[in-house]
Amino acid sequence: MSAEYSTKSFTKEDVERKWYVVDANGKTLGRLASKVATLLRGKTSARFTPHNDTGDFVVVINAGKVKVTGKKSETKVYFHYTGYPGGATFVKYKELIEKKPETVIEHAVKGMLPKNRLGAQLFTKLKVYADSDHPHKAQKPTVIEL
Repeated sequence: MSAEYSTKSFTKEDVERKWYVVDANGKTLGRLASKVATLLRGKTSARFTPHNDTGDFVVVINAGKVKVTGKKSETKVYFHYTGYPGGATFVKYKELIEKKPETVIEHAVKGMLPKNRLGAQLFTKLKVYADSDHPHKAQKPTVIEL
């Protein structure tokens, strides 16, 4: 097999990362999270390599204004186990969206990333903020509508 027909495998050094801003105002949680996970993974570009970090940075603003469908706002529960006997904690969606709205989007996106070191590395490129202010204006992020 000659080199002219081989597939190029991109490394993270070959990739020029872009910054995107996504407004979560009025967006459905799951649909927003799947689009954000796709951008973080880099699947929208031709340089995608499954075993390397070839994705872009994503800034999500207005996390507190994300919506869920049906009765999920009353019934959805987040579970966390501390590791100790009796250490199960349950937090309702309604309480979490009021106290820490960033956590709702982070939890949804993290569940859509690979469950390995690559997924942990991709997750660091996600920046979520409860309101429309963010400290990443110096990177000149592109606003995209999902």
